Amino acid sequence: MQDPETDSKQPSELKTGGWRAHYVLIVCTLLYIINYMDRQVFSVILQPMKIDLGLTDAQCGLASTVLIFGMAFFSFPIAYLIDRWSRRKAIALMAILWSIATFATGLARNFIAVLIPRFFVGLGEAGFVPGGTAMISASYPKEKRGWAMGIFHIAIPLGAAAGVILGGLLSVKYGWRTPFLFFAVPGVILGILAFFMKDYKTAEQPDTAGGFKSFFVALADVLKLPTMRWYYLGLGIAVFMTSSVLVWLPSLMMRLMNISEAKAGLITGGIGLMAILGAPLGGFLADFWQRKNPRGRMYIPVVAYILGGGLLIVVVLTRFSYVGIALACVYGIAAAAAMPAIAAISQDVVPVAHKGLSMGLAIFAQYMLGGAWGPYIVGAVSDGLGGGADGLSIAVMLCGVFGIVAGILFLVASRTYPEDLQKVKDEAILEE
Repeated sequence: MQDPETDSKQPSELKTGGWRAHYVLIVCTLLYIINYMDRQVFSVILQPMKIDLGLTDAQCGLASTVLIFGMAFFSFPIAYLIDRWSRRKAIALMAILWSIATFATGLARNFIAVLIPRFFVGLGEAGFVPGGTAMISASYPKEKRGWAMGIFHIAIPLGAAAGVILGGLLSVKYGWRTPFLFFAVPGVILGILAFFMKDYKTAEQPDTAGGFKSFFVALADVLKLPTMRWYYLGLGIAVFMTSSVLVWLPSLMMRLMNISEAKAGLITGGIGLMAILGAPLGGFLADFWQRKNPRGRMYIPVVAYILGGGLLIVVVLTRFSYVGIALACVYGIAAAAAMPAIAAISQDVVPVAHKGLSMGLAIFAQYMLGGAWGPYIVGAVSDGLGGGADGLSIAVMLCGVFGIVAGILFLVASRTYPEDLQKVKDEAILEE
């Protein structure tokens, strides 16, 4: 017979919704905005930094690639540890680390001094998205998961837009180093606020008799799901396109249109602000389509990436005419619309004990299978074609082909999604 007093101390199921959930969503979304500001400001200061430090296009691309490599390489081991420690503490410490590294970037005097801090920015960001995604998805009921992720992923276009607009203006007025020094401050403040978020109880895998499985067995638990194998491959190919465009779009505009970094930042930021429509729209459509079709949530990235890849090619061919800029806005909306569904899917089909790991694997896959190499490859292809406007134009159009392929891979992943959903439908998430 069980002791009533012992029973009363057992953790209850985590209550979803309410002000605690909104606090988690707000803090994580603001941190994600700062995350993308710190990341995207690099693209708008590439040209003046390149001239000041005497860098090549390939070196500029490598400085972006090393940040992504830092995120990718450490994302899933850190996510594995987060699943077994504390999501809120990890998010707080990561935010403070990447903010300090952002500040250090602004002090750089040569290529190596740029490269090392950018790696640590990536390292600091490595555990944030897995921890934030797991916390937000646990804080809201399953039927609102796409909506919550839609709000969270507003941060991508909003942060990217703020990074290029503010970064461009600050760079023109005070020099390219200033944006890095300026953007580091809010990351530290929000990192402190993250310590006060409500976390959920670290879960044990049911068949381990009270112990945790090893890292590699946990990894196998996620990868044995056929949906996730195709999902990770498609995500890597998709992010080759999106990460390369984020890095090189302002420089391409400067070369094609002969404009300053401030004006290129304003145009890119305007495209990013239009893309803000994409994240909540994608989250809403993901939830709506899922209610109508058991594969509905998975169809969002299929449509978004095939459409986005085709539009990107057309945009470059127009050489950023008025029509081209309008189509670039639609591209931004499509690319942003895919992300809420992608984040929700990473949580839908895995056990509670592996939610952070699942998103950590997603980050590893999206960068190591495409995104980490994208900016460097685009820069190298541009150099190989003689550089300038024409070389970079062809290199960026190559990214559109990758987007179309990614959409096809997500279509393949949709075949097993309903079956994998059923395997974890009865799992409960408990209070911390």
